[in-house]
Amino acid sequence: MSTLNHQIQLASRPQGEATTDNFKLVETPVPSQAELSDGQVVVKHHFLSLDPYMRGRMNDSKSYAEPQPLNTVMIGGTVGEVVASKHAKFAVGDQVMGMGGWQEYAVVDANVRGAINKVDTAHIPLSAYLGSVGMPGVTGWYGLVKIINPKVGETVVVSAASGAVGSVVGQLAKARGCRVVGFAGGADKCQYVVNELGFDACIDYKAHPDSRSLYKALKEATPDGIDGYFENVGGAILDAVMARMNAFGRIAMCGMIAGYDGQPMPLANPAMILVSRLKIEGFIVSEHPEVWPDAMKELGTMVATGQMKFRESIAQGIASAPEAFLGLLKGKNFGKQLVKLV
Repeated sequence: MSTLNHQIQLASRPQGEATTDNFKLVETPVPSQAELSDGQVVVKHHFLSLDPYMRGRMNDSKSYAEPQPLNTVMIGGTVGEVVASKHAKFAVGDQVMGMGGWQEYAVVDANVRGAINKVDTAHIPLSAYLGSVGMPGVTGWYGLVKIINPKVGETVVVSAASGAVGSVVGQLAKARGCRVVGFAGGADKCQYVVNELGFDACIDYKAHPDSRSLYKALKEATPDGIDGYFENVGGAILDAVMARMNAFGRIAMCGMIAGYDGQPMPLANPAMILVSRLKIEGFIVSEHPEVWPDAMKELGTMVATGQMKFRESIAQGIASAPEAFLGLLKGKNFGKQLVKLV
């Protein structure tokens, strides 16, 4: 009797806010060792990554990546172990990371460079390769190091500061001698950002529903203005930050989660770009493979030695992925959102 694979596919395009009806659970057989072609391996996933960028891929619209095709497995990062192999470099039991998608098993052509990579779990937990020592971590590293390029004593602000990317940015900036201020939703998240992650201050945006109150809180937390900003959210937070940016400030545009459901996000005062001579640069980390070795070395060392702290929200089982994903888009997660499959 063959092993069954359970996977989540995109059933329909969201009209505005995404719902669980946009997804469907499908069963497929897992091929046996004898059924594999040369170079193929079967990976049993232990953890699946849920990330905000996936919401943009669900739309059939122009973006930096092709839309997720309907009736195919939702794209996503995965970590797990090889359970069958017809590739000389991968043995049964090897722990690997890849882009296996929202499913329990994946058949991977290991001849494709980078399709899967072995990971060392002696000092780094397997799940961390989907967070601080994976794509989110390298995303934070690139935006901070290559775009913001902070100097000792400068002030760096990070939105979604308790999340997988923002938490990395703040800790890297502190390690470089910066004053670091975060935005997060809720008092408990802000306490974690300051007390656990070591930020100098954190603003609970939920406690400041109007722009004037939000700006006042940011002004108090950034008495010397803002030199660098790592943007994950957009909307009112970006407006407040731009009003506090120092001359020649740098903004790394990583995500705009406030607009993922299709609503427009006009800037309140775009003239500040000129007035403050700001550098604003959007980036997609997958387009910069050359930085991964340096980034992974620093991130891996910090996690292995306890200098980089992280938190995970873990949903159980493949069927929980859609609800967990929709919760992520509303900020219900605390830290990196994962689905545990084993």
